Amino acid sequence: MASSDSLAAVFEHIEANRAPFLDRLIDYLRHPSISAENIGIAEVGELLVKMLTDIGLETELVPTEGHPMVIGRWEKAPGKPTVLLYGHYDVQPPDPLDKWLSPPFEPTIRDGRLYARGVGDNKGQHFAQMMAIESHLKVHGTLPCNVILLLEGEEEIGSPHIADFVRVNKDKLKADLAVTADGPRHASGAAAIKFGSRGVISFDLRCRHANRDVHSGNFGGVVPNPIWTLVHLLGTMKNAEGEITIAGLHDDIEPPTMEELAAIERLPRAAEAVKQSLGLNRLDAPAERPFYERLCFRPTLTINGFHGGYGGPGTKTVLPNEAFVKCDIRLVEAQDPEDILRKVADHVAKHAPEVEFIAQDRGMQPSKTPIASPFTAPLRQAFVKAQGEEPLLIPAGFGSLPGYVFTKILGIPAFVTPYANPDEANHAPNENLTLDCFYSGLRTGAALLHELGQLQEP
Repeated sequence: MASSDSLAAVFEHIEANRAPFLDRLIDYLRHPSISAENIGIAEVGELLVKMLTDIGLETELVPTEGHPMVIGRWEKAPGKPTVLLYGHYDVQPPDPLDKWLSPPFEPTIRDGRLYARGVGDNKGQHFAQMMAIESHLKVHGTLPCNVILLLEGEEEIGSPHIADFVRVNKDKLKADLAVTADGPRHASGAAAIKFGSRGVISFDLRCRHANRDVHSGNFGGVVPNPIWTLVHLLGTMKNAEGEITIAGLHDDIEPPTMEELAAIERLPRAAEAVKQSLGLNRLDAPAERPFYERLCFRPTLTINGFHGGYGGPGTKTVLPNEAFVKCDIRLVEAQDPEDILRKVADHVAKHAPEVEFIAQDRGMQPSKTPIASPFTAPLRQAFVKAQGEEPLLIPAGFGSLPGYVFTKILGIPAFVTPYANPDEANHAPNENLTLDCFYSGLRTGAALLHELGQLQEP
């Protein structure tokens, strides 16, 4: 069978089985798997082992110090590349429940969208990959290339054990490239290939002065205020011009290549649309910084929450005795989380030694793959054949995914190919995936395997 005919046959199978695929996805989504609360993780891990074994993959549930990894493999295509498909079967907690229009674990279709916790992030997307694999096997009895499917159970809590797992299991995960279907398509609705992810660290700053709250009249001007201490400290970390002023934080940043700068110039203009959708009259400082440069090539310092003192109705003239803030820093290539945490700790010790610095975890490293990778062409062609349009090429993703375990530990290129709609509301109530995006993702996953199968093993 000619190459184009073989893929067309798989597309026909997908079209003929749209309803069964959707029913099976709905059944999968009914099973909670909330990693932060350890709800349903073991059950869904076992469920995936059965599902992948039934599809035709050699499957195992591999324990870690935290939640288990699911590995499925099909490696019967000698001389062809091996693609590692990564996803995560854990989901965010569904709170606040009263904001959901339908129960989060009772999948519901409304106006061409499937609503459920995890449907976009990430169950619906890796399920589309699974069904793409099954479709090739059903139609042809074989796959065009070798496949390893790695599904993690801790992505939503920061992937604390994946790096050690990958180091120990390098032989099980030996592949030529990694592909993650996660996150939303571009804000314009266009398909996209992302060539990396930003890293992230999280930390708390906690300040305590007096041993109790005191009267702001009797003690104001005498007792130091921990909220002001934190405000002044934060002002030394980022100035009003939007510059992060922590010493050494920018030292190791890898500047964008000319090819990457050219790629962001080709992206659809988005700043005005973002401002309009969020009710903004300006972007964050500095005003002159280009929109995509902010998201692809610059680190951030975000105050996630500021807590202290009285927040109830009316007035309470109190001088609080303690306060704390929660922060994160998004990292770009080649910043190292442990190095940045040390630099933040040193900054706090220098500018506010009374403030306690509390690192939340080891953080997540950034990752980046060159746009000139030899696998870029087959990935682009897969989108063209499945969706009828060229994908946008985005040098680095804006959020954080553990792609560094592939680029830095396995030493292979890693790509992110989002299937979800831009308004998927992941991590929020009423998370959803349009049915069109689900079926489009299924076709794209099938085309990806087909296009990689046209290559010889590197």
